[in-house]
Amino acid sequence: MSNTTRWAGVSLSDRRTERRALLIAAAYDLLGTDLLGHDPSALSVRALCRASGLNSRYFYESFADVDELLGELYDEVAADLAGVVAAAIECAGRSVRSRTAAGIRAVLGHAGDDPRRGAILFTHARANPVLAARRVATEELLMSSVLAETVRRQGDRTSRPRADQVGAVMFAGAMAELARQWLGGHLGSDLDVVVDAATAFVLRSAPART
Repeated sequence: MSNTTRWAGVSLSDRRTERRALLIAAAYDLLGTDLLGHDPSALSVRALCRASGLNSRYFYESFADVDELLGELYDEVAADLAGVVAAAIECAGRSVRSRTAAGIRAVLGHAGDDPRRGAILFTHARANPVLAARRVATEELLMSSVLAETVRRQGDRTSRPRADQVGAVMFAGAMAELARQWLGGHLGSDLDVVVDAATAFVLRSAPART
C-alpha cells in the first residue's frame, strides 16, 4: 500500500497519531519476542521503521530517539497493568486476604497472558537504563499503593509508619521478582498455587499491631 493511499482521507493530526501508534506497536512486538534476542539495545530506528512500514522521517516526527519511544512504551504497558490491578482489588471486597490475593493474581495473570508485557515490565527493565528508571518509578507507585492500602485497613490505628514503609518497599521489590520468576517458568504452571503461597507469605510478614 502506498503512503498516498494509506493516509487518504485522514487528517494530518490523525495521521501522526496513527504513525506514532504503529511505531509503539512495532517496539512492543520487537521487544516482547525473540526478534531482537530479547536485547533492548538492539532496538533501532531502522528496525522500528521496517517493522511498522514507515520511513525514518515519520519516526522523528514523533520521537527524538529510541529511548523516548521506549519510555512511552513502558509507561503505556505499566498504566495498563495498574488499571487491571486496581480493578481486581476493588472487586475483591474488604478482606485483606482477598484483596492481597487479587492484586498478586492480577499482576501475574495479566503479565503472563501476553509474554510481551512481562518482557517489557520485568525482564528488559533490569538491563536497559531507560526501562530501569521507569521500573523504579513504577515500584514507587506500587509502594504508595501498598501504604494507602495499609492506611485503609488500619485507619487511625496506623501508628508504625516506618514499619509500614519498610514493608511496602520489600513488597514492591519482591513482587517484581516474583513476576520475573513466574514469567520465566521457574515457579511451575499453576497460578493458584503461586498466588496462595505468595499471599500467605505477605500476610505472615505483615507487622503485628497492638
